[in-house]
Amino acid sequence: MPVTDFRSISDGIAAEIASGALPAGTRLPPQRQFAFERGIAVSTASRVYAELTRRGLVSGEVGRGTFIRAPATSVAALLSEDAPGPINLEHVFSVLPHQSADLAASLATLITPAALDAAFPPVRPAGSVEVRALAAQFFTRGGWKAGAEQVLFTGAGRQGIAAAMAALARPGDRIGVEALTYPVIKGIAARLGITLVPLAVDADGVRPDALVAAHQAAPLRAVYLQTVLQSPLGHTMGLERRGAIARLLERHDIIAIEDAVYGFLCDEAPLAALAPDRVILVDSLSKRVAPGLTLGFVAAPPALVERLARTIRNGAWTANGLALAMALHVIGDGLAGRLGAAKRVDAAARQTLARAVLRGLDLQGDPRAYHLWLGLPDPWTPERFAMAAARNGVAVSPASAFAVGPDPAPNGVRLALGSPSPDRLTVALEILGRLVGDGDDSQVE
Repeated sequence: MPVTDFRSISDGIAAEIASGALPAGTRLPPQRQFAFERGIAVSTASRVYAELTRRGLVSGEVGRGTFIRAPATSVAALLSEDAPGPINLEHVFSVLPHQSADLAASLATLITPAALDAAFPPVRPAGSVEVRALAAQFFTRGGWKAGAEQVLFTGAGRQGIAAAMAALARPGDRIGVEALTYPVIKGIAARLGITLVPLAVDADGVRPDALVAAHQAAPLRAVYLQTVLQSPLGHTMGLERRGAIARLLERHDIIAIEDAVYGFLCDEAPLAALAPDRVILVDSLSKRVAPGLTLGFVAAPPALVERLARTIRNGAWTANGLALAMALHVIGDGLAGRLGAAKRVDAAARQTLARAVLRGLDLQGDPRAYHLWLGLPDPWTPERFAMAAARNGVAVSPASAFAVGPDPAPNGVRLALGSPSPDRLTVALEILGRLVGDGDDSQVE
């Protein structure tokens, strides 16, 4: 059969999905049955399913089959209906009751003509020596501290990640990532023409054998990892696993991009402490201070600092002068540290609340994190559960949002606990608990 035929079949199914003839949650037949029904070879059916997966139209689920995914706008559209105000358990950010007042009081002393004159000129990726030293001290964790000469700044943490990926890989190169990863990584990779290689994980994070196998199949230019409070699963890599990964980075000459944005919630030293010449660490202020304060902090091995600085400049990923001044001000006067400490207490309290309300359900994750993984029983699928939750006024993130590659995603959703008030969080969790218990997804037919 000509190569174009599998694409034309895929186009036909895509049209049925777009028209609503195949609604979200519909289970496609097994590939052999699909091939028989269409009068095509099983190999062609496999290519059709792979193409539909590549387009983001279907997702596979372990032991369950292949299902039509909800369009990207479906959950948002459902949340715009006249349901009783959506409760956001979709985005991981937190705003403490007092933090806006604290920030206003702190920043009031910054807004002077002299300070603004200093903040408006263009900013170099490395900033000044004093600024780098202050940031290096603030982002210290678990005994690890970057040298001031290693520090660079970007507009946000995600820009730091994008710059690191662009500095390390060219179009067509491969970067390993956790099989369920930060969704923005998929968009960055697509823009840069980089192939993401999913790495199997267990309760301790990326498996060393998965990293070795992926690199032996075809060289990896880098790996992107969250070693503490990984999103969406909430795993934290133990010291033994971090040591094993660090040794593999050295042995196979691989650079790791370590996303440390949740590190302020725990005390473990980063992977960078064990492999300082093999790890680019990226952190930011948005999670620990406020979502709108988006300074990105990048600590690179000395041999990579200039290359990364050049990439940040060329990619227009440099920090905004005013944002940098504001960020450094709240670091310098101690407010950023106090807010981070308060959020540790808040995250732990919300975890305790969530585990109490959802007692008896399949929950995974570190009890220090602002997010939790909820495993789903039959007959639920992640997409259908997310849509049912949305109809009941709660936004959650299905597994497919994080999945990389064609392999089936686990049957679950991520719950972000930090945004709603405790009362609204309790309401949302009770709604989700009832949905899981009902086991009836007919309301999204």
